[in-house]
Amino acid sequence: MAAVLSDTDIKSNLSQLSDWQQQGNTIQTVKTFKDFVEAINFVNKLVEPAEAAGHHPDIAISYNKVTINLTSHDAGGITEQDFAMAKTLDQIS
Repeated sequence: MAAVLSDTDIKSNLSQLSDWQQQGNTIQTVKTFKDFVEAINFVNKLVEPAEAAGHHPDIAISYNKVTINLTSHDAGGITEQDFAMAKTLDQIS
């Protein structure tokens, strides 16, 4: 199991990402698309890398906006695994 990061480590990792913020025990981003179809297409592209990593984001879809939250549930907070997945997801969008 991965170790939960300190607040200092979380802030340092967040500074290397754009459009991600800490929300409690998660890191979160909101992606906005032209319409619902583009939002769903984006979500579908997340399946393969999430499955390959064995690390699945919490996703909320509201028409053209996709909110993604990452946390390591088994560790009880934010770990390096969350930041690795955030970087992967940023490459998709």
